[in-house]
Amino acid sequence: MKRILMNKLSLLTIMLTLASPLQAREWAFDVYLDKTKIGQHTFKLNNAQQLVSQAKFNVKVLFINAYDYHHKAIENWQNNCLTALEADTTEDSVYTKVNGQLKADQFVVDNGKETQSLPTCPMTFAYWNQKILSQSKLLNPQNADWLDTKVTKLGTELVDVKGKKVEATRYRLNASLNGKPKLNIELWYENDSSDWVALKSITPEGYTINYKLK
Repeated sequence: MKRILMNKLSLLTIMLTLASPLQAREWAFDVYLDKTKIGQHTFKLNNAQQLVSQAKFNVKVLFINAYDYHHKAIENWQNNCLTALEADTTEDSVYTKVNGQLKADQFVVDNGKETQSLPTCPMTFAYWNQKILSQSKLLNPQNADWLDTKVTKLGTELVDVKGKKVEATRYRLNASLNGKPKLNIELWYENDSSDWVALKSITPEGYTINYKLK
């Protein structure tokens, strides 16, 4: 009888673990412009599904600061829907603050210049959540642009992650606003764990930005 009870308790523990909410996670990336390291970008998700994203980039040309970028966003999530957003960004001394909040039947977001009313279940560019790959629109937390998105699956390949080769699936995510291209991003998710492991973006000037896990 004792053994049967212990087995039942063990099974219950496994079931509760599988049914538990999303666990706290952290993704920490070194960021490179072509082959030069320019900063880092971290994403911290807690057990309450609050995501803190922080980025700091600095590009120097002949030892002179050519580009500075500081960004922090706090996103609250529930059932894969964004419920609140607060973001502060300074890009070459230009400061932008974005606030968003879920209301009764809409998500209201303001960037200091205009206020938009979005559907009740928007998503930002939450790369850590593969559900963004099925969205036709995503919210840019930096400036509150509500972008049209198109995702293309590019296949499976080996990717270098922390000095090890892992098999990952690659996707291309293109974003536009009123028909004008805005973002060209590629994402890799490890096949075994479905975890986000790499990012590449091509800037309008043709430079390549790479995110590599620390």
